[in-house]
Amino acid sequence: MTDSISLFNTAPNIAPLPQTAVVELFDPPMCCPTGLCGPELDQTLLDVSEMIQTLQAEGTAVERYQMTSHPHKFMNNNEVMRLVREQQMAALPITAVHGQVVKTGAYPSLEELHAFLKHA
Repeated sequence: MTDSISLFNTAPNIAPLPQTAVVELFDPPMCCPTGLCGPELDQTLLDVSEMIQTLQAEGTAVERYQMTSHPHKFMNNNEVMRLVREQQMAALPITAVHGQVVKTGAYPSLEELHAFLKHA
């Protein structure tokens, strides 16, 4: 007797790994997801958007979260919640690399993020 082989199930049943962000930005409240709205553009937010595009073009996964639209992301990160409880809005923005908080109260530069990513 021979075992039958299915042509439709040739790969082992391995669940795909969840896609996790390497860089996470926990933003202060903004009028829209990027903050690039309204009558005047904030140069800092424009720089952050350009930095994110550069990192993504380099293959780095980047996610941005706002407390109002992604409360679970804040609540599920103990360090972020501790900082927000202690410092309130002054803690934001908070940047995490590989799940570790690397900067609070201001956005990092691209050079800082490259250094954080290199040492993570």
